Amino acid sequence: MQDAEFDLEAFREEAVSKLQAGDGLLGKDGAFTPLLKAFLEQAMEGELDAHIAEEERSNRKNGRGKKVIRTSLGEVELSTPRDRNGSFQPKVVPKRQKNLPRDIERQIMTLYARGSSLGDIRDFLEQMYDVEVSPAMISRVTDKVIPLLEEWRTRPLESVYPFVFMDAIHYKVREKGRVITKAVYGILGVNQEGYRDVLGLYIGQHESAKFWMQVLTDLQSRGLEDMLIASVDNLTGFVDAIAAVYPRTDVQLCIVHQIRNSKKYLAHTDCKDFMADLKTIYQAITREKAEHALNRLDPR
Repeated sequence: MQDAEFDLEAFREEAVSKLQAGDGLLGKDGAFTPLLKAFLEQAMEGELDAHIAEEERSNRKNGRGKKVIRTSLGEVELSTPRDRNGSFQPKVVPKRQKNLPRDIERQIMTLYARGSSLGDIRDFLEQMYDVEVSPAMISRVTDKVIPLLEEWRTRPLESVYPFVFMDAIHYKVREKGRVITKAVYGILGVNQEGYRDVLGLYIGQHESAKFWMQVLTDLQSRGLEDMLIASVDNLTGFVDAIAAVYPRTDVQLCIVHQIRNSKKYLAHTDCKDFMADLKTIYQAITREKAEHALNRLDPR
């Protein structure tokens, strides 16, 4: 019986279809769901390998079952490995567990991001499984998930994305006995067919031109030769880094942040109506319709 392998191409197709429908990295049916599923399934494969190796009785793999767990991303169906003796009890998702803790979801996402080291991965697995599991099992699980993570991080990109934007996710994580806040930056691209794709995830502790240069150089080394428009949040050093790596790219501020800035000049009671009117401008499909919506808004 061969181990279940992560199908990178199937993930890309599913993630792209979800992003095209307007889903982000996280949230119900988010684009990260296939990666969460793949990580948990590979972790269980590693657990079973360790269980069979440590069991005194003769034992072997015996097909797969199905299990549905609830996450903040929605319901996720897992393909769970089984053993012939029926003695295997998965730990990452126990048999009777129906919900996956939200902090584990966020932590798994960081493992896909560049900036997460082998030591980070081992530390997370030890925390996730607690101190009762054997070092051999941690090693088996690590051997399963490392190739999965590395394949996703280094996959080739298309040569041109007309539009690229960033989705920042902040979360709290326990590290060395204290709780700290980290940021994972998701770089999303719209390709020439109009489909959106997750180009990469990156952990950023200190936003700077140097950090963004590393992000853009990584994208460039994986085949991204040009992007026409980059939507950014005016983060420190990002615009300068884009100018250095992609000098022909036009940079614009993220619409969401511009809208938030507009709200600072409004009375609280006017915000709801103003936001509804403002959307008609940004959602217009032609310049003429956008100008018409703006002219209607101006007298108000």
